[in-house]
Amino acid sequence: MHKNILMFQHSDIVTPGYLLDLLKKDKMNFTTIRLDKNYKIPENLNEFDAMICLGGQMNTDMESIYPWLIEEKRAIKKFVEVIKKPFLGICLGAQLLGEVIGGKVVQTQPPEIGILDVKMSKNYNKDKVFKNFSSTFKVLQWHSYEVQDLELINEVVLLASSEHTKFQIFKYREYAYGIQFHTEIKEDTISNWAKIPELKNVIEKNLGKDALYLFNLECKKNINTLKKNTEKLYENFKNIL
Repeated sequence: MHKNILMFQHSDIVTPGYLLDLLKKDKMNFTTIRLDKNYKIPENLNEFDAMICLGGQMNTDMESIYPWLIEEKRAIKKFVEVIKKPFLGICLGAQLLGEVIGGKVVQTQPPEIGILDVKMSKNYNKDKVFKNFSSTFKVLQWHSYEVQDLELINEVVLLASSEHTKFQIFKYREYAYGIQFHTEIKEDTISNWAKIPELKNVIEKNLGKDALYLFNLECKKNINTLKKNTEKLYENFKNIL
């Protein structure tokens, strides 16, 4: 399968991770737009079969600091509402999707950080991308913002929630998915993200000085299960392209 994937990346450190390994293994054609390095978004979005939008340390309302967010939001909105092709948003990417379709991005109280459970919603097994997931499964959480008010949008389906975040997984129409947790996790993900001061400060402020060390241990303990879920997500998403 040779599909053209457009990927938005916002940071040196928050990368596609294990998703990139899977894309390369399949010899997928993908174009990575480093928005933080002022790469230009392609004018002709129709030439791409899917869009993947990654996470980052910024928030959706930081347009004065990161002006490229303005063009990124326009591109996402056009891709999912006009071009109508598959979209996968992870963490910040999910928040951007939620905002452009009419939701509201707010602070999560308290921030969700750790290897935590998400619970699938009723009838999730009818969904094309998450049909073969367990009803409850562990994920890597590291976020202090989330999307709300999506229940006001008729074409949004809630697929999974966690203790503090209602819209952990949501679907817009039949092809655009927002995932608040991090499915791109690899063995070195936590240690790499700890290099970003904004992310490190959030975890130490909320969970203490030893939290990063313990978080890393928990991540490595669960890495095989986490990566297997990423593989399922990737294979299922690939099938809707």
